[in-house]
Amino acid sequence: MNNENILEKLNHKDGMTVPDGYFEDFASRMAASLPEAEWEKETKVLPRSFWDKVRPYVYLAAMFAGVWCMMSLVDVFKASSTDSLFDNNQLLAQAMNDDSYMLDYYVTEGSMSDSDLLDDLYESGFDPSTLIASNNQ
Repeated sequence: MNNENILEKLNHKDGMTVPDGYFEDFASRMAASLPEAEWEKETKVLPRSFWDKVRPYVYLAAMFAGVWCMMSLVDVFKASSTDSLFDNNQLLAQAMNDDSYMLDYYVTEGSMSDSDLLDDLYESGFDPSTLIASNNQ
């Protein structure tokens, strides 16, 4: 079936019609009938203040300062955690200075815990009393 035939059969006319040519100049007639608003009459451009000119650069500088502070904090925490590990544990410091142990550690057991490190030092014949005796002299 054809859609045109369906509409003709239903007699689809509701009685409302628009006059011919009504919408051709509708926009111009509507604009002419509206009163001119006060804000449309005078346009005033405010000059930019000093803060308006400088604000993007201040925000950019603050962003870089924040990034610098975060990087320095990460560096402080990273440095303090590794430095205190060697300063407070002489046994670990001596193991790090022993080339044969470090070679074995890095080649075979890269993820060794501190307790495994101390156990391996004792098994290899390391005597911590030599550290105490050398520190007292």
